[in-house]
Amino acid sequence: MAVDVIMPQMGESIFEGTITKWLKKAGDKIERDEPLFEISTDKVDAEIPSPSAGVLKEIKVTEGQTVPIQTIVAVIDADGAGAVSAASAKAEAAKPAPAAPVAAKPSASAPVAAPSAAPVSASGDRVRSSPLVRKIARENNIDVAQVPGTGAGGRVSKQDILGAVESGTGTGSRPVAAAPPPAHSASSRPSAPPPPTGGASASAVLENAVPREKMYFGHYEVQPMSVMRQRIAEHMVLSKHVSPHVYSVDEADVTGIATLRAKMKGKFEEASGTKLTFMPFFVRAAVEALRAFPTVNSSVDGTNIILHKECNIGIAVALDWGLIVPVIKNAEEKNFLGIARSMNDLAERARSKKLKPDEVAEGTFAITNPGVFGGLFGLPVINQPNVAILGLGTIEKRPVVIEDAIAIRSMVYLTLSYDHRVVDGAVAHQFMAKLKHTLENWTESLM
Repeated sequence: MAVDVIMPQMGESIFEGTITKWLKKAGDKIERDEPLFEISTDKVDAEIPSPSAGVLKEIKVTEGQTVPIQTIVAVIDADGAGAVSAASAKAEAAKPAPAAPVAAKPSASAPVAAPSAAPVSASGDRVRSSPLVRKIARENNIDVAQVPGTGAGGRVSKQDILGAVESGTGTGSRPVAAAPPPAHSASSRPSAPPPPTGGASASAVLENAVPREKMYFGHYEVQPMSVMRQRIAEHMVLSKHVSPHVYSVDEADVTGIATLRAKMKGKFEEASGTKLTFMPFFVRAAVEALRAFPTVNSSVDGTNIILHKECNIGIAVALDWGLIVPVIKNAEEKNFLGIARSMNDLAERARSKKLKPDEVAEGTFAITNPGVFGGLFGLPVINQPNVAILGLGTIEKRPVVIEDAIAIRSMVYLTLSYDHRVVDGAVAHQFMAKLKHTLENWTESLM
């Protein structure tokens, strides 16, 4: 019996996915729920399990291809007896390695502020489209109602709106250059760049910052960006384009927290099954500061400021293949132990590609920790649609002056990157003062 493997829908607002890696090849035996392939969507990367045990009979969608949800990407012979035919096996063996994905169909992975009402067509029907599509349309002065939708049920897809941008319907759009050619030596580098393809508002900014002929010189190797790296790049460029970044730096004496952690970490792990790190202390302190200064816990929609009642804290997690920001939802309702468990669970599942799309969405504030790699401090880029992000430096012992005496204390630099459209310097520094006070005067029980 043949079982179709389909591209799953990884969330209500996701209507396509890119296959980044096949974990099995045609002819391989596979068990039910065994990881079959990896996908990348606008919100999360994930491993997709096999829907049935049997033999992988045919792979219909190659690595690097982006297809709509419900597309059949492979076929499994569930009986296990229908081994791959000689012809199909030969064709699979002869198939050339798939080319690295090019930037012909870029996407913006950045979450966006709550969109305005969905557009309506001339007939009065509501035009179906995602918040991302409507954002691209607004940025390029395109009427979504005038764009023919090719998605499910007439939905205007990302490809549709990007096609409208490329055709010149909007303004300010520029084509995105195709991925560079494979590695060349200086003697064989191309005399002219390949023709550009596709276009998107965020990706367009990445193109031609430096003339291409000035980049290909000497001996070099070309490594095409992964799908995740393309989306990170677009997200960062979009954030710097949208938000006027301002930075505030402070330092906190966390000697008390360091002493408490050293004393309690063994008991804490034994009682809770969770490692005691420094991050939950910073998350709890950030929640207290956000409650005191709610402007920092907001988003911008045009001329409206959206003040979020929940403190949904995104924690930047460094992966071997990129960066992802899972979100601790309703952190204001959790005690220290609840935050520690949530954070460790999200980080572990992020590294094993087990996150769900809604676990990287709806963040209201973010924290990144370059200090874990020894960084003194950093000035992070705001994670849209947030208006601020907290950066943590490494905790190290330094000599400080206390009541005219020199003492050795555990100190940490704190940086706040904030959107000056909404957050003024006075509010930012009051926020930092509250954060610092909570850290330096810790009173909350750990369990």
